[in-house]
Amino acid sequence: MKKNPSIPILVQNDPTLKPFTEAIKLRIKNYKKRRKLIKGAFDNLESFAQAYRYLGFNYDAEKKGWWYREWAPAAKGLWLTGDFNHWGRYTHPLRRNEMGYWELFLSDQYYADKLKHLSKYKVHVHTTKGAIDRLPAYTRYVVQDAKTKDFAACFWQPDETFEWTDEDFEIPEQALIYECHVGMSSEEPFVNTYRNFADNVLPHIHKLGYNCIQLMAVQEHPYYGSFGYHVSNFFAPSSRFGTPDDLKYLINKAHSMQIAVIMDIVHSHAVKNYAEGLNDFDGSDNQYFHKGERGYHKLWDSKLFDYGNPEVIRFLLSNVRYWLEEFHFDGFRFDGVTSMMYLHQGNTSFDSYEAYFGDTVDKDAIMYLQFANQLIHKLKPKAISIAEDVSGMPGLCRPVSEGGIGFDYRLAMGLPDFWINLIKKPERSWNIGHMWHVLNNRRVNEKHIAYAESHDQALVGDKTLAFRLMDRYMYKDMNIGSKNEIIDRGMALLKLIRLLTISIGGEAYLNFMGNEFGHPEWIDFPREGNNWSYQYARRQWSLAQSPFLRYGRLMAFDQAMIHLFAQEKDFFDTGFAKVLFLDEYNKILTYERDDLVFVVNLNPQRSLVNYHFPVSKHGKYKILLCSDDETFDGHQRVDTEIRHLTANVRGQAVLSIYIPHQTGLVLKKIG
Repeated sequence: MKKNPSIPILVQNDPTLKPFTEAIKLRIKNYKKRRKLIKGAFDNLESFAQAYRYLGFNYDAEKKGWWYREWAPAAKGLWLTGDFNHWGRYTHPLRRNEMGYWELFLSDQYYADKLKHLSKYKVHVHTTKGAIDRLPAYTRYVVQDAKTKDFAACFWQPDETFEWTDEDFEIPEQALIYECHVGMSSEEPFVNTYRNFADNVLPHIHKLGYNCIQLMAVQEHPYYGSFGYHVSNFFAPSSRFGTPDDLKYLINKAHSMQIAVIMDIVHSHAVKNYAEGLNDFDGSDNQYFHKGERGYHKLWDSKLFDYGNPEVIRFLLSNVRYWLEEFHFDGFRFDGVTSMMYLHQGNTSFDSYEAYFGDTVDKDAIMYLQFANQLIHKLKPKAISIAEDVSGMPGLCRPVSEGGIGFDYRLAMGLPDFWINLIKKPERSWNIGHMWHVLNNRRVNEKHIAYAESHDQALVGDKTLAFRLMDRYMYKDMNIGSKNEIIDRGMALLKLIRLLTISIGGEAYLNFMGNEFGHPEWIDFPREGNNWSYQYARRQWSLAQSPFLRYGRLMAFDQAMIHLFAQEKDFFDTGFAKVLFLDEYNKILTYERDDLVFVVNLNPQRSLVNYHFPVSKHGKYKILLCSDDETFDGHQRVDTEIRHLTANVRGQAVLSIYIPHQTGLVLKKIG
């Protein structure tokens, strides 16, 4: 059928959006209008998004010296202070230039031996509210004094430029993501480093078969316990994990292992701190953020960006470009997208399409996200952009030209909650049809990242799935050979939940660091409330490495599962899984996706011999993965060497197999 050019493609592909045609057309119109203004002033979006090459410290090769510039339109005066001038507050004033930016030039003739690598500095800002030392908005490295706990900008200009060796690296087509936090990646009770992570954790991830890592807490944040979500310095990699070059070392090494590196970027809000952050930088209360109540997120206790301000958009887009170009990141997971897109920050029920359009939508934020995605894919066409959105905004993962917002993936955020609620009930009460519905409940043609649990499900006050299923028994009955029905059930269900999630729930998959072996307990960062303990801000890798414990067997299943789907190159591109048979009585689910056939028996007791179910193709089938293998802490009840031939039942291909209780099988036609 011929497409109507006057109707957005997003609406043409989803007729249920027809009542909102004008709103979607206005979204496209607003984007094009702003893009035209940007092109008129900066030629293109890429040029617009390089403010970091003008603001902050930048070297002028022609004039032989360093420019320092700052955007602070309402400020009364700015002075640069630091080691280079013995922290004199008023010896080095900045002047407004013809474009309205404050600037100061430091010639090599006078400052080559004073403005040194790692020397500290700040900017002293006078406003109508008084004077205060601030950290420059575009600073690229911030360090904290061990004694005073004071943060200072640090001049980063090493003698030798970092040498990248990743020219031949290509971002994978199918994303199998390992979500990581560098600081808590050591088993020892301290904050781990970029280099230790690269040398000791990356090989583990590579062995497991994951082809992407998603790094949390990269942008500098003053409070470690914020998990990196209260960002203060957007262009500075967190110094508590090491230097900028240490982060580059990590990314370069990941690329050498053919692992893409996605950054968890926070553009949804910022820390409200004055000394470390951007809050009220020029004294106007609405420089980077909305003024008054609209600029404050009550739940997060943080500041909200004004996405309608061109200079703010330029700051954030330049931030996107900076991380892609300077550190070779392969994409971003945008935190808090729901909060960004709505004036109520997502504090409502999204029970109808009306909630996605109208006066409650922050149209400026939508436009910013469109520009961010356009920029990402312009600079790095195969880069991965992920939205953390719980609302289900239509078109979030469709091209901007169609009326969408341009992300590649959205997180399937309903799945972890579903599993948490389900495992609280006995398996006999589980509704297999409802499970199938939930796992498939996502917008067609919008890619989702499926996951059973991420870091969110294990924060203090919560528990990992493993700990929910096995709780205190994990402390004494995880020995191989121990007999405990609760442990047996938990181990079996963990494997099945992961298999169901990865094979049905989306077009990519994510696992949080350590959950592959059933990391127990929860996550809690050092704080006054726990006596500054690192007990729960680390990963107990030794549990999975011990030959006497069952953790390693659970990890072996995860490894086999990930390698299987990594080998099936087109698996996630073949659309939704196709149900073969939903057996509510026996609690068995059979389905197909791509060339694989899945049989999952969720029954807590009933094993079935000669279990018949239809498949789409006649032939000989081989078992590729069996969760009941002894290697995976199973009971070795299935002979995986047997080849299964289909029978012809009234023209329908039918397989007959033995399927033990609480077991999952993956088969493939081989002849």
